[in-house]
Amino acid sequence: MKKLSIVLYVVLFLAVIGLYFLHFIGGNKNKKSETSVIASGAPASGIAYVNIDSVILKFDMFLDRRVDLVAKQKSAEAELNSKGGQYEKAAKDYQDKVNKGLVTRATAAQIEQSLMQQQQELVNLRDKLQSNLVEEEQVMNRQVLEYITKFLEENRSDYNYQIILGKSFGSVVLYSDNSLDITQRVLDAINKKYHSEK
Repeated sequence: MKKLSIVLYVVLFLAVIGLYFLHFIGGNKNKKSETSVIASGAPASGIAYVNIDSVILKFDMFLDRRVDLVAKQKSAEAELNSKGGQYEKAAKDYQDKVNKGLVTRATAAQIEQSLMQQQQELVNLRDKLQSNLVEEEQVMNRQVLEYITKFLEENRSDYNYQIILGKSFGSVVLYSDNSLDITQRVLDAINKKYHSEK
């Protein structure tokens, strides 16, 4: 989620810069587009926002991908637990043999070396599985955001806004009038589109 927050901050920062540019530097061109937006029934500001957390968490694509990710996580945990169980059994067996004096010191040293290698492989496997899951989650989040962004770009004439900001807790947008909130409208539309493509 940290990566998602960073991406949102960057998007919001760029949106604020774009707003500044359009408002103060856009000149007559900006006034003409504002007039057309006013005429079409959108707020005079040409700005709207979506609560990005709500859109993502209620977007069926995110929910579907999350189910897949949780299944992969459970599979990784099962694999790690299985190998961990094998290691614990081998370590217990080694300790039992050493305590009963059933192996020579040379054999015990070999078994101990093998156990240390097995332990290192277990740690490497854990790190690899964890890294893979983190990467898959990041990719999933980027795919969901990309889908939402493309949807808004492709359907900009339906929304009739110059800027659509993403609002979330702790984001750059600290306050906004509820009349500018198009979260539910966007959520309904992207879920409908996603299901039609499925």
